[in-house]
Amino acid sequence: MKTKFLLSLFLLFSYAMHSQGHKEKRAQIKALKVSFITTELSLTSEEAAKFWPIYNVYEDKEFEIKHDKMRKLIKQLDEKGIDKISDKEAMSYLNQLETADEELFHLKQKLVNDLKTIISPIKILKLKKAENDFNRKLLEKYRKKKRE
Repeated sequence: MKTKFLLSLFLLFSYAMHSQGHKEKRAQIKALKVSFITTELSLTSEEAAKFWPIYNVYEDKEFEIKHDKMRKLIKQLDEKGIDKISDKEAMSYLNQLETADEELFHLKQKLVNDLKTIISPIKILKLKKAENDFNRKLLEKYRKKKRE
């Protein structure tokens, strides 16, 4: 039943998202994700009140690292052409990517440590699973939309 409810939510918002801009789509996806995670974790109102501010800060920082840092580096590489850069430049890009990866790792560690005081370890594991499930469903929806 939970799956049918979430599938209905995806379908409902998919039509609305089709005609919206990038920021609006991102907000819709975030709303779907909040609903999905809340349902999957069975958060109480007390847990949710403490959980979401921490998780939202985590997500914003994660987005910043992945999109503002890593994506920019990859875009620069695409523009320059990987085969046309020197070994010194390649090493610089590698170091920057490694630094961003380390930032992501430490950010995830901080999230887990912060959440340990709010929700049970089982719910933290459910969170990891829910994030993966949500991303998989979103990707499937995107692929299906592309085929149509």
